Amino acid sequence: MRVADVATRSIVSLPSRDAVEVIDQRWLPHRLVRARLDSVDAVARAIREMWVRGAPLIGASAAYGLALQARVDASDDALQRAAATLAATRPTAVNLAWALRRMLSRLLALPLAQRQRSAWDEADAIAEEDVAANAAIGRHGLALIEAVAQRRSGPVRVLTHCNAGWLATVDWGTATAPIYRAHAAGLALQVWVDETRPRNQGASLTAWELGHEGVPHRVIADNAGGHLMQRGDVDLVIVGCDRVSARGDVCNKIGTYLKALAAQDNGVPFFVAMPVSTLDLEVDDGLRGIPIEERSEREVTHVSGLAASGETVEVRLTPEGSAAANPAFDVTPARLVTGLITERGIVAASEGALRALKEGA
Repeated sequence: MRVADVATRSIVSLPSRDAVEVIDQRWLPHRLVRARLDSVDAVARAIREMWVRGAPLIGASAAYGLALQARVDASDDALQRAAATLAATRPTAVNLAWALRRMLSRLLALPLAQRQRSAWDEADAIAEEDVAANAAIGRHGLALIEAVAQRRSGPVRVLTHCNAGWLATVDWGTATAPIYRAHAAGLALQVWVDETRPRNQGASLTAWELGHEGVPHRVIADNAGGHLMQRGDVDLVIVGCDRVSARGDVCNKIGTYLKALAAQDNGVPFFVAMPVSTLDLEVDDGLRGIPIEERSEREVTHVSGLAASGETVEVRLTPEGSAAANPAFDVTPARLVTGLITERGIVAASEGALRALKEGA
């Protein structure tokens, strides 16, 4: 995708194969900061502290983390320790564990002398496959937007939650890929961007992305979505996901469940963009089987923004002494999901459809 008309990716493999460059998303939207990561510890920190975030990007970053480890010590023990370090950074997104398993399966089967080069090749492959999957999600999701456009004269009004754009992947994004495809095809759009408290990924990241692509959008408070649906101002909802259970329960950023409830109550289609790598067939009941990350209270009690001086500052929102709870994700039951937009087409949020999808891999 583009930043100031320059093609950009969220993570770039450097030609020297001794580091990757990432966008440090903590500084967006007010500053574009790129960071060089040259060790497994640097990658782990970037994932844990959310320099990089979003399930597909976390998976690709972790793959490069193991590739960086293989440069200095590619022994079985060293790779497994590095994988354990990376796996401990974020518990909810399944792509992290998926990418690490894939890397270890590939590398541990090779002679030691071949591991360094093969590790980087495999990490590059994971990154490129993510780009291709998201581009395909965009093609399949475009049909949904085109169908709405044929029924109405005004712009198609899409509501999205959190950031499931290219900043959460290697490129294109998941939930935003159909939007970018529709915009490129000349369809009129109006995107409602949930601010997505407490980290405000919608207001700071999705809005920044859409602005650089020239997609019409408006940022809304999280609690405005149901009101807009009641008024008939939302044609469809498209969100991303961090993990999908075997029966189709969707784990995504906190607040997604409430949007799904409002969508069902108002007859608004609720779609989830899901790369097949995000499907976890080992978990049947998403409500009980998916671990929900509990993040720092400070994300709730404080907020950062651009001061009049031009500096990014943090201020406290809550009274001193008031404790805060900060579950980072929630689970939307499959019964509330209209369909899952995957790189292989749109499928039902049901165990039969999802197992057939995985078997077709």
